Amino acid sequence: MNAVFKIMDKKKASYNEGIVSILINIGLFFLKYWAGIVSGSVALIADAWHTLSDSISSVIVIAGAKFSSKKADTKHPFGHGRLEYIASIFIGVLLAIIAYGLIKDSIIQFTIKQSANFGTIAIVVTIVSIILKEALAQYAFFLGRKTGSTSIKADGWHHRTDALSSVIILIGIFFKDEFWWIDSVLGIIVSLMLFYAAYSIIKESVDKILGENPSTELVQNIEEIIKKLQLGDLRPHHYHIHNYVSQKELSFHIILDGNMSISEGHKIASIIESKIYEELNISTTIHIDPEVREDNLN
Repeated sequence: MNAVFKIMDKKKASYNEGIVSILINIGLFFLKYWAGIVSGSVALIADAWHTLSDSISSVIVIAGAKFSSKKADTKHPFGHGRLEYIASIFIGVLLAIIAYGLIKDSIIQFTIKQSANFGTIAIVVTIVSIILKEALAQYAFFLGRKTGSTSIKADGWHHRTDALSSVIILIGIFFKDEFWWIDSVLGIIVSLMLFYAAYSIIKESVDKILGENPSTELVQNIEEIIKKLQLGDLRPHHYHIHNYVSQKELSFHIILDGNMSISEGHKIASIIESKIYEELNISTTIHIDPEVREDNLN
């Protein structure tokens, strides 16, 4: 029952974050585009399209939440939770595409020695953008921590990188008279930041899809649970975990007396599995290794 509520909370959080993000980003897009036209700033117009792309990633977050919360069926017995990781990969790819476009435009601008022509409107709009985008990033990170949603966290990074790109543009505004090339160089820096964010997001999602080792904290929690049960020196080892988002499947080995009956071994394993599910909400399968003693060999 708790797992169902957790999934519903994650779905609701994804919807809330996505809708708020879409509304604010569309508003910022028109503001930046208007400021870019008025001031004749190519950088601001490009940043406006960058901001609009955040709305696309937010749509992906909402879609990912909708499909990943679908119940398990005969074709997908572990549910559809990993669709969330696929949504995160899409966001990462989108970031990389944006980064490529920005770095290409920056290089062209540097080659033709074109400098930005910013005005007061551009300064005000850029500052407003920085504040709102960082607020959105903090909101997404907060919901991501609460729900454990990778796609919400990924969207938070998208907001953060947009805020940082606006910071870079603001720096360019104040130094454009001293260095004609600063807009181009800072544009390249923003692009590299975007590439790194895209790499981090894609790598985390791919690692989870391919499978990962249980965290040290999880292993310690499991061993503490087994210790409290006082079932003897079982020496758990060989941990594997499969994260399906909506549920987690854990397997590991324990060592039992080789002379113990199958019924006794099964009972001990079942007690441990039930306790782990009760405390950690993780379905567990335990493999029993018989302890071979020297006196059994004689």
